[in-house]
Amino acid sequence: MFTGLVEEVGHVRALDVDGERARLTVDAPLVTADLPLGASVAVDGACLTATTVDGSTFSVDLMRETLRVTALARLAVGSRVNLERALAADGRFGGHLVQGHVDGVGAVVDVEDVPGTRTLRLRVPDGLGRYLVSKGSLCVSGVSLTVGALDGDVVTIGLIPHTLAATNLGDLAPGDGVNLEVDVVAKYVERMLQAEEAR
Repeated sequence: MFTGLVEEVGHVRALDVDGERARLTVDAPLVTADLPLGASVAVDGACLTATTVDGSTFSVDLMRETLRVTALARLAVGSRVNLERALAADGRFGGHLVQGHVDGVGAVVDVEDVPGTRTLRLRVPDGLGRYLVSKGSLCVSGVSLTVGALDGDVVTIGLIPHTLAATNLGDLAPGDGVNLEVDVVAKYVERMLQAEEAR
């Protein structure tokens, strides 16, 4: 379980693709200081397993399904990625419930700078919009954010200066893909309502 509060922005050292799988290596001195082999780490919002930890770098293996449903295949050497280690049982829960299970890849429609903030507009994939509500939570590339407005399949989010400084969201440009995870509570509610209707 994660919170969507980014601990460190790492840098991609290598992305080695081998057919339908890949190995991603990230340089992240803060995260690797306390990242045991086999531990979960959210990379741009995708929960992955550290299969190698070597000094300030760690590697994760990406299966075909991970490459299919996330934007990780678009990374290149030097790309900046948002990182968060799994929440410790006695840790402070400051974001929202994030599983690291990416629901789909959104597309940046536009980015607009306004005094004191940056506005980000994203097009969400078919089927995800029903889980979004104004002032609700949405995890974008591993960052816990608040939905500002909804217009069909486009969601508007405001980014404060701290978020821009502490994550890679300031790097986004129109056309870029972002990993999206909707609030898991909404999915459970939908499932329970479907079960009730089927009775």
